[in-house]
Amino acid sequence: MKPTTSKWFILLTLVISLTACGQKSVEQDNIPVQPIASTETKAPANDTQTPSSEKPTDEPASTEVSIAKSYVMNKVYNIVPAQEGIEKKVVLLTFDDGPKDEKMINSLIDTLDKHQAKAIFFVNGYRVKAHPELLKLIHDREQIIGNHSWDHINLKKESEANIKKQIEDVQKIVKDTIGEAPKFFRPPFGIGNDTVRKIVKDNGMLFMTWSNGSLDWDSKNKNKPDAVIKNVLEQLHPGSNILMHELPWTVEALDELLTKLEDKGYTFVNPLAIDFEKDMK
Repeated sequence: MKPTTSKWFILLTLVISLTACGQKSVEQDNIPVQPIASTETKAPANDTQTPSSEKPTDEPASTEVSIAKSYVMNKVYNIVPAQEGIEKKVVLLTFDDGPKDEKMINSLIDTLDKHQAKAIFFVNGYRVKAHPELLKLIHDREQIIGNHSWDHINLKKESEANIKKQIEDVQKIVKDTIGEAPKFFRPPFGIGNDTVRKIVKDNGMLFMTWSNGSLDWDSKNKNKPDAVIKNVLEQLHPGSNILMHELPWTVEALDELLTKLEDKGYTFVNPLAIDFEKDMK
C-alpha cells in the first residue's frame, strides 16, 4: 500500500501546483497596463507646425502686396498711364515731414480708408528714431512709406558722403522697423541734384518732387482748411502729384478735398501701381 499512497500523493501535489499557477496567471492578466511615456511632442490639432526651413525670425514681416504696374511718372512728376486704356483722371496723394502725431495719423488714414485711397507718407529719419511706433502705425494700416531724408536739410548743399548718409540711414531705420525699405524718395524742399538722384537710384527708389502743392505749410494758410482745398483744386489736372503735410488743418481738410476730387471724376492711384523700372531708366 505504501507505493500506491506515494503515487497518489505525487499526483495530488502536481494538481495543486498547476491550479496555483493558473490562478497566478489570471491575476497577472488583470493588472492594468501602464502606457509607456512617449518622448515625441505632438502639436495641438489646430496648430500649424512651422517647417524647419521656415523658422520664425524676429525680423518684421513684409506686408507688401503685388499690384499691377499701370502707371509711370513723367518728367514733371505727374502720374500717367503706362499704356492705352488706363484711367487718366487720377491723383497721387502724399504727406511729408512725419511721422509726428498718432491722432493726426489715424485721422488722415481713417479718411483715406473712407475713400479707399492709398498715399505715400514721406518720413524723416530723426522723427522715425523718436517715434518708431508711429511708423509702424502707418505701415500696419497699409499705407506706403517714403524716404524724405534724415534731417530735412537742403541736400544740394551737402557733400556726396553726407547725402549718402542722409538717404541711406533712413532706408536702414525704416527697414529695421517695418521689414522693408522705402521705394520712393522726395528731397526736402523739392531740391536735389545729379548726386542725389544717383544715390536714390542706387538704393532702388524713385525720385520725385510734386506737381500740385497744397501750400498747407505756408503760414498764411495755417488753420485754414478751406485754403488748402482751394489751392489743390486750382492746380488740379490729370496725374496731379499732390503735396500735403501732417498738419491739423490738412487733416481737417482731407475728407472734403477727396470728396470734391471724386465729384470731379478723379480716382486715387495706388503708389505701388507706379512702374519703378521704367521710371528709373
